[in-house]
Amino acid sequence: MILLGAGVVANVVLKDTQGYNSGWIVITTGWALAVYIGVVIAAPYSGAHLNPAVTIGLAASDSFPWSDAPLYILAQFLGAMIGASVVWVFYKNHFDITQDNSLKKAVFCTSPAIRNYPTNFISEAIGTFVLVFTILYFTEVRVEDTSQVVGMGSLGAIPVAFLVWSIGLSLGGTTGYAINPARDLGPRIIHALLPIKNKAKNDWAYAWVPVLGPVFGAILAAFLFTQLSA
Repeated sequence: MILLGAGVVANVVLKDTQGYNSGWIVITTGWALAVYIGVVIAAPYSGAHLNPAVTIGLAASDSFPWSDAPLYILAQFLGAMIGASVVWVFYKNHFDITQDNSLKKAVFCTSPAIRNYPTNFISEAIGTFVLVFTILYFTEVRVEDTSQVVGMGSLGAIPVAFLVWSIGLSLGGTTGYAINPARDLGPRIIHALLPIKNKAKNDWAYAWVPVLGPVFGAILAAFLFTQLSA
């Protein structure tokens, strides 16, 4: 997911790529399809847990065992860090010739359009609330006369892609819609470690927002879901 998600950002913001300056619609579409592909690959092995906020939200709604959450979250962070590293290798020539160091950092992690920590936190919490609350309401297709569950195969991941696409288009403009602690913090750590030419500071003062905001939003979504389902 991060290989393709951070990859589309690199393709749009780094100098002299074929996709240079192609805009927000390309980024949001690329991220949506990246999530779709990530879900398709991960679903048979982990139930498509790509996001610590989703894992926490499912656990808080009694849809996933808390005992499994730490290992899943560790794997999510490691995957995000590996994906971000591969993006740097893939686009290294373009990183080298890009002068704006903030654009280089944007490939790895999010930043607010207007820095205001309380409202930035709320933006991330609301975006993640929409993500987790909707995921909790996803259902399988059923044949009415037999109640037999009919699998959709890889097509079953399409609703997640549309959900992430919608969040990006509608709610992504304030903070860049991390809505995933691993997606932001993992690559942010990699940005700090890689030998990127003329790179920006890591902005650790903001780094807590795309971690705690999504976790809060996920827990709130789980709480509301369990109350409505009681």
